[in-house]
Amino acid sequence: MKDGLRELFTDKEIVKKIKRGLPELFQLAERESSRAGKIGMEIGSVRERIMIALLIYKFGKNNIKTDNPITEPETDVIVYGKPISIKTITGKKLGGVKLIWTVDSKKALFFRETYVPSCDMLLVQINWGDKGWFFYIPKTVQEKAIETLGRKNYIKLPKKGTNPRGVEITKEALRLLTTDKDTMNIEIDWQRKKIEYNVYDKWIEYWSKTVN
Repeated sequence: MKDGLRELFTDKEIVKKIKRGLPELFQLAERESSRAGKIGMEIGSVRERIMIALLIYKFGKNNIKTDNPITEPETDVIVYGKPISIKTITGKKLGGVKLIWTVDSKKALFFRETYVPSCDMLLVQINWGDKGWFFYIPKTVQEKAIETLGRKNYIKLPKKGTNPRGVEITKEALRLLTTDKDTMNIEIDWQRKKIEYNVYDKWIEYWSKTVN
């Protein structure tokens, strides 16, 4: 490994592929995860697999580990032995990036009091019809932001009496993370294309090849 994840942002050919391919692949992910016109919760997992596939394509299958233990919830993939967290959000403004998924207020409070970033982060901001970003946020940048803001201003707890879906990074913290001098980014034009795609075709093809 030379520069690790930084190569995603410095390799001109890979940057071109990301700019051109990410909107199309994420559009397909929405097709895969939609039913009756509504996108399901599984969309996050499908997007994550797309990003991991990018890492495998760039760095090679032998340098990527995907079967990570559940005891490491922040780690989505390991690249050259280094744990990586993958996050995706949708919208013009940065916000809603989950750190953990819990509705238990005591667990959420304990998490805020004890949380320490354990890995680098890849963050994709999806903004259909406009510009968005793909960020690489090193662990050191996350640690610096927590030290600057303090835990209460870095971590947003779910509101009591609501049915929240998790503990989030605050908008102020995201602004610091994404504008830090050590954070790398690629601007992406999130335009939809007309795509002829049937979510069942690949499974039909599989069944047609299955031996009786």
